[in-house]
Amino acid sequence: MIVAIANQKGGVGKTTTAINLAAALALRGQRTLLVDLDPQANSTMSFLDLQQVSRSVYDAIVEGAVPLRDVILPSPVANLSVAPARIALAKLEAKLVGELDAHFRLKDRLEPLLTEFPHVVIDCPPTLGLLTVNALVAATHLLIPIQSSYFALEGTDDLLETIEKVRARPNPALQILGVVITMHDKRTALARDIRGQIQKVFGGKVFKTVITKSVRLEESPAYRESIFTFAPESTGATEYYRLCEEVMDRA
Repeated sequence: MIVAIANQKGGVGKTTTAINLAAALALRGQRTLLVDLDPQANSTMSFLDLQQVSRSVYDAIVEGAVPLRDVILPSPVANLSVAPARIALAKLEAKLVGELDAHFRLKDRLEPLLTEFPHVVIDCPPTLGLLTVNALVAATHLLIPIQSSYFALEGTDDLLETIEKVRARPNPALQILGVVITMHDKRTALARDIRGQIQKVFGGKVFKTVITKSVRLEESPAYRESIFTFAPESTGATEYYRLCEEVMDRA
């Protein structure tokens, strides 16, 4: 299972979902690889000290001389490894323009590792550019986080159009694993109305698990921990473990 976590809107909980889904899979005893495709490197910084990262996904995808295996680093979580990002990823699109295999670089680099890592989670940047397309071409499944806010569904048409273009040619097997509602404040009528709108648009694709707003979820990356070690008794830990169970059931 290769899960790309994508939504071109920023601040919808992509990285929080990526790091905690990957950690939850690892805690279930599944060998898991977290691939950080965001030049901001927030997933990487959630587990690793960037000053100790000498090579990144950029070196494997663009330069090509470095196998992806050689940039992967162990995380403090058992069974979880990280393919780190650095700001250099921001140059990827310019470097690969005109290359015939530009959309397939990540897929080609991941394939030799899939026996070692049966589960791969890809944290995508908040754009629909070449990095996200690489993730969609490499992925078997797509998970879409949507924030429970007034502008929740803004831009989803563009994302769905990109998915259909990827399905049309480079990756016809890509499946939408589901939509997870994030940053939900169940106390407000607005949040409840928006949840209803999301369910109306995506129907059975919406996960039963809803991720509520949580200070603990926001704090844990600063300590380079997932929610499961930072606040194991918190609501966020319970919700992300439930989401992981739903993901495993659907996949």
